[in-house]
Amino acid sequence: MQNITFGIIGGLGMLAGADLFLKLVKSRAVMADQGRYHFLFEQYPFRDVAMPLVCDASMTGRKLHVFKTCQFFEGRNVDAVLMPCFASHTFRDELQAELAMPIVNILDALQSAFNDTLHEGETIGVLASDFVRHARLFDDRFGERFKIIYPTEAMQSSLMAAVYGPSGIKAGYTDGLCLEQVYGACQELVDGGADLIVPGMTELSLVISALRRRGVPISDVNQVYADYAATSVNRHVNRGYKLGIVGGVGPAATVDFMGKIVKNTPASKDQDHIKMVVEQNPQIPDRTAHLLRDEADPTIALYATCKRLEAEGASAIAIPCNTAHAYIECIQPHLSVPIVDMLSETVQHIVRKYGKGTRVGLLATSGTLESGVYHAAADGQLELIVPSSEFQQRVMDAIYGADGVKAGYTEGRCAAHLHAAIAHLQSSGAAVQILGCTELPLIFAQSDAFDLGSGATVALVDPTDVLAKCCVQIAQPTGEQGK
Repeated sequence: MQNITFGIIGGLGMLAGADLFLKLVKSRAVMADQGRYHFLFEQYPFRDVAMPLVCDASMTGRKLHVFKTCQFFEGRNVDAVLMPCFASHTFRDELQAELAMPIVNILDALQSAFNDTLHEGETIGVLASDFVRHARLFDDRFGERFKIIYPTEAMQSSLMAAVYGPSGIKAGYTDGLCLEQVYGACQELVDGGADLIVPGMTELSLVISALRRRGVPISDVNQVYADYAATSVNRHVNRGYKLGIVGGVGPAATVDFMGKIVKNTPASKDQDHIKMVVEQNPQIPDRTAHLLRDEADPTIALYATCKRLEAEGASAIAIPCNTAHAYIECIQPHLSVPIVDMLSETVQHIVRKYGKGTRVGLLATSGTLESGVYHAAADGQLELIVPSSEFQQRVMDAIYGADGVKAGYTEGRCAAHLHAAIAHLQSSGAAVQILGCTELPLIFAQSDAFDLGSGATVALVDPTDVLAKCCVQIAQPTGEQGK
């Protein structure tokens, strides 16, 4: 069996965190296989740790503290995090959405324990802070199966003093007045019909033994949490689909591609759109210059960019650059997430729409043509033709010229050069043509009937639009793809 490393957030309450840590280390599962379990206890204190959790307590500082601690754990390859703070579990889902490792849910742990100890309809007495009580954390999770009761207002005030007061549990006291105050709250709940007392403040685990000696039927939530984590941790977290984009190859094409992702996503609100993480890295060496003239090799820069996207949690990677696909074959084996192959997807799109064996013109950089990547993708599927040397130079001028698209132009000489190359391929029998450099669609958009004049038309296929639609389809939950 694989080893498991737990991270324990201790800064939300020094004593509660230490108590949970001890109980986790002493849990039966850990003691039975001590070599398998590893622990990181992070005791960096939350600055407002001593502030009472009143109803309107701000959670912003606490959220940021917990998230930064979780990021620290992620950097240490922790498998799961324990968060001994019920108030922090009110925003657990917000944290979990941004993390690849699971935060073990303390409410799941209690649910598992309740399944073994309680019958549906029984009464649970909850000792929680004003904030947790007001947030209805217990009511919303357990209210349908059990009756939830709390101390009266006067006893709730006494309970808060027992935990947060100058002689309270957070200050290091576990007997005397604070114990009597907690016992009084427990007794009131038992008199009110509670079958089980459940602390909603992890500090109360420090006085569990004393309360049990007095006959209080109370759960040790830290022990429940520790036992559950040691036996039930799930390392796999679905954070939702996030598309990683290798940007800057070229910069304008990247922005254009992102716009196509947004345009092609079925959405009625912001939250329906796809998460994207982009590294806009125009310093990646020119792919065409390397392929044609053996100038600076972009392989390492492309790979490093992909690895950074991978580290940011990308589910898949898109590279909106046709020429860069000449390097995918050597990069992909070293990545744990797939690069969506724009060229193969474009070929399959044309086959589906226009039929296998269609004669197709390829408008691309000379580097793309030299690499043969499109011809490899189209082998046995399409008949590709390319411009003559004269018209290929015009395509290159449209892209790289002083007034070309990479220089920020989309009209004038660059459009005339591209129009001439399209007409040239059409006269050679290419009724379908691939805009095989991602900047070319900035000059002429994808079209089923691009007008060449004199009644002649040609279909222009935009690979970045094909790639965008493919990425959107991949992102759809199972069952929604293809709708």
